[in-house]
Amino acid sequence: MALHLWTEQQHICADLSIPGSKSETNRLLILRALYPNLSIQNASDSDDSRVLEKALRSSETCIEIGHAGTAMRFLTAYYAFGKEEKILTGSRRMQQRPIKILIDALRKLGADIQYLHQEGFPPLRISGKTPQHSKIEISAEVSSQYISALLLNAPHFPDGLQLQLKGKILSRPYIMMTLDLLNTIGIKTSGCGNQLRVFPKDCISPQSISVESDWSSASYFYSLAALSSTADIRLGTYRKNSLQGDAAVMRFYEQFGVMTAFSPSSISIEKKGQFPLPTKFEADLSSYPDLAQTLAVTCLGLEIPCKLSGLSNLRIKETDRLQALKNELTKFGARVRIGQSHLEMDPPSSLREDILVNTYQDHRMAMAFAPLALKTSLYIESPGVVNKSFRGFWEKFPVRQEAKNK
Repeated sequence: MALHLWTEQQHICADLSIPGSKSETNRLLILRALYPNLSIQNASDSDDSRVLEKALRSSETCIEIGHAGTAMRFLTAYYAFGKEEKILTGSRRMQQRPIKILIDALRKLGADIQYLHQEGFPPLRISGKTPQHSKIEISAEVSSQYISALLLNAPHFPDGLQLQLKGKILSRPYIMMTLDLLNTIGIKTSGCGNQLRVFPKDCISPQSISVESDWSSASYFYSLAALSSTADIRLGTYRKNSLQGDAAVMRFYEQFGVMTAFSPSSISIEKKGQFPLPTKFEADLSSYPDLAQTLAVTCLGLEIPCKLSGLSNLRIKETDRLQALKNELTKFGARVRIGQSHLEMDPPSSLREDILVNTYQDHRMAMAFAPLALKTSLYIESPGVVNKSFRGFWEKFPVRQEAKNK
């Protein structure tokens, strides 16, 4: 079953609530497991967050997390220094996603973790141990979630943790989000360049944290505005001093004539009409990789050539996102070239119609291509995949929709 999307509407007007940030929620769920007197408001209701919360509450030995990559990384570190033995497994795709860098780091700290099938990949058998060391090195060039997994659990280590990050740091804003949340609940941290430290803390004062709405989810409505003739979209709730790196979407979309205004409890996204577009859009997305699909599709719809770089970790996401983007953009007539960490696209002079967009069990593929309905009719395969991060997306998305066999 596929979802047919199309519209003749060119002015977009909407007032929508957006779910809480999945990234913030998942970090806070780990912290609440460590400090039960922490409460969370406006938590994400995404599949990923539900899976993580269920796992943390489970007394079962075998934990199945499906496609939830964040849950795999965060739970591996959480169970490594707990008091029980756990088997942590996931979907077929999850068992193809590397985790060796994190396991090696945890073992250096004293963890007892065994691979059950293929070396370097889930499933894992984890026997909880007390950390024996407090200082290690870890590569920062593959996934920031490995680093966040260690930082989140570090306050319960006897001597805290000192991390030396090796190489270029990818997705730095997500690491800073982790440190900021630790600071917010009263845990001392320090950081200078590639050296990070988290100090031990047995307990915190009772407190409640409200999760900001998700900026990655907002990006699809920025794309919708960019592809419209005019737009006036209100989204809540967002903060100017966001912890989320993907708030950079505001800056990127100014180049497409989309402006952002803040009110106390929401943002207004506005496009007033014709705007001088760039002859080519170029961006280093090493700090914002989750925006890559959205920006590529926006450029396709606006007929702007683009070069997106800093994308090496897209190859180990829910799918190989670089290859998936190349496959689907090409269907619409674009010429696409990809390397290990970049994508270049030359758009066609006119978009092909009624194309079926394959989603590869990847929520962002579905949502990133949805705004293209303002430019051409298309079909989205397996539309329910959006529940991984944005439950209710299709109910909020203001274009015509019809479920069809395709």
